[in-house]
Amino acid sequence: MYEVVVITGCSSGIGLESAKYLKSKGLIVYPTARNEADVMMLKSLGFDRAMKLDVTDTNDISRVIQDVLAKEGKIDVWFNNAGFGQPGMIEDISTEVLREQFETNVFGLHSCTREILKVMRKQGYGKIIQHSSVLGLVSLKGRGAYNASKYAIEGLSDTLRLELKGSDIHCVLLNTGPITSDFRKNALIKLQNNIDIDNSTYKDQYLLSLEGKSKRVPFNQEAIAVARVVHEIIKASNPKPRYYITKATYLLGYLKRILSTRVLDKILDRL
Repeated sequence: MYEVVVITGCSSGIGLESAKYLKSKGLIVYPTARNEADVMMLKSLGFDRAMKLDVTDTNDISRVIQDVLAKEGKIDVWFNNAGFGQPGMIEDISTEVLREQFETNVFGLHSCTREILKVMRKQGYGKIIQHSSVLGLVSLKGRGAYNASKYAIEGLSDTLRLELKGSDIHCVLLNTGPITSDFRKNALIKLQNNIDIDNSTYKDQYLLSLEGKSKRVPFNQEAIAVARVVHEIIKASNPKPRYYITKATYLLGYLKRILSTRVLDKILDRL
């Protein structure tokens, strides 16, 4: 039975909601967060197994895995959920800022994946859930760093799935659309901290975003929608390679398959 689950990035939103939901279903959940304050918050919510984990720190990754193994003897499921969004037009994003985006969203995910695979190879089974996005399928302007990080996750995970063929280790992609969380609030902080707004060609667009006057996000769902899918994956004996979440993902994923690039660009330009 798949019952021991480790989740990265549980300070809020999808990670936190998934931890709560899986725990309510009787699973043994180890929610993790980068900051000690968030770990204490998790413990105050009844998650005695909450642990500190910064996915950009390989020592942290190894420590968490060894601690869980010492207590449970196995890790059945690893949910690579940790990540953030860096807004900004391509010409406004420095290479250093792009590198920071990849350090967490891609390199951190990759480090966790490599380390947990060592465990799952020895066990002979396991499930790795990779949190991608609808923006791993299509791109939106002003999200270049985030788009690129999710496209990278798609490539790594699609390749890993092929390499795991014949094993009982599953690599599953989540393509989430707009979900209620602190993601947008944190993204706006990144916009202010890392983009030279006053000297940008796109200053007016940035200010609209900061004022909360940007376009309304359609097809938004609550984080519980993702938590339910994660539970479905854990229960499945043979999970699908990827799961679409929200109508936005289904719609844009479909349009990506049937439309020419030029026609799709016209649609995406309006979003």
